[in-house]
Amino acid sequence: MSSTLLLAFGLVLVIEGVLPLVSPRAWKQTFQRMVEMKDGQLRFVGLASMLAGLLIVLLVH
Repeated sequence: MSSTLLLAFGLVLVIEGVLPLVSPRAWKQTFQRMVEMKDGQLRFVGLASMLAGLLIVLLVH
């Protein structure tokens, strides 16, 4: 189980690193928009992201 969790964490880091590597300017603009969001909006984005990830995990597993 712990190796699967580490593998998943590593994959998240790889995926998150793709945009800054490929297009740093777009990554900066996206990050700036996120910084300007209100807390409630940011929480909603986080919740939606978590639910999408959970759905993917459930469908694949």
